[in-house]
Amino acid sequence: MSFKIVFIGLLTLVGFPILGYWLLYGVEINHLDEFLQWDERLNPIAIGYGLMFGFSYAFLALLFMNAPIFDSLGNRMEHLIKQLKLTVVKGLFLSVCAGVGEELLFRASVQPYLGIWITSILFVAIHGYLNPWNWKFSLYGIIILPFIILLSYGYERFGLWFAIMAHTAYDAVLFTSIVNNKDEPL
Repeated sequence: MSFKIVFIGLLTLVGFPILGYWLLYGVEINHLDEFLQWDERLNPIAIGYGLMFGFSYAFLALLFMNAPIFDSLGNRMEHLIKQLKLTVVKGLFLSVCAGVGEELLFRASVQPYLGIWITSILFVAIHGYLNPWNWKFSLYGIIILPFIILLSYGYERFGLWFAIMAHTAYDAVLFTSIVNNKDEPL
């Protein structure tokens, strides 16, 4: 695996949770179990619902993202991912890293302070999908925002591991689709 992929993955997997933990608890180390939510919400039902939701929404999003309106978009997400020269294994690695790291930061750490809606909009905006100067690129944000909002409500109902599994499944489908679509030029 290339250094860049490992660096991006580990930064997300380790760095984001450290930042999130620090935002919630400072330097106290005795809240780790609480932060990771190793409690009754770590159950197969929540994990299964998360996987089903993530996979289902990803396939729905792919249908929308294949609409002709996106054909003329010059800086598509696929271009960025293809520049990393991902394989399916590298894509799955990044999916797990993003699912765990980003959900620990945004759902477990930021959402309790900013609420579901602001955190969801912030999440999509930080990923660059809400661009007031490029309305076509913002269409990605409009497709992804309902997923993030529903994922956030699912976090409230089913817990952190629902959100992690949904996010991981969603990214895995999109990365795999992009990696396997070799016909599209950069």
